[in-house]
Amino acid sequence: MSDSSFDPHALLAESRLGVLATIKSDGRPQLSPVTPFYDREAGVVRVSMTEGRAKTANLRRDPRATLEVTSADGWGWATVEGVATLVGPGTDPDGPEVQALVEYYRSAAGEHPDWDEYRRVMVDDRRVLMTMTVDHVYGARIR
Repeated sequence: MSDSSFDPHALLAESRLGVLATIKSDGRPQLSPVTPFYDREAGVVRVSMTEGRAKTANLRRDPRATLEVTSADGWGWATVEGVATLVGPGTDPDGPEVQALVEYYRSAAGEHPDWDEYRRVMVDDRRVLMTMTVDHVYGARIR
């Protein structure tokens, strides 16, 4: 039986682990565990990812994506569908691509103990920020 008071937006907002589905060149889904941050007011989901990974390459070819999160007890789930844009990777620790990752981190986790180190790591790791515009949100709690 489904819980009619369930709000999939609330589950998305509190979840820091999800599965991102992108589309492979052969049309099949490619699934990746990610650490999402859902900004309900802005209507976007942000994820930091590494350049050169399958999900990044897939999104550069086809920006459609789906993210699913599950409640800690496994009885609730929420799915968000949308179109992603990618920023980065940056080559300058003080450049706009890295600044976008700083803003993502601040929103998702608060202040970092060493922003200079964070910026260097973002460049060294070739980090990319995915921002997915939310087109559709749905989900359920079955207990």
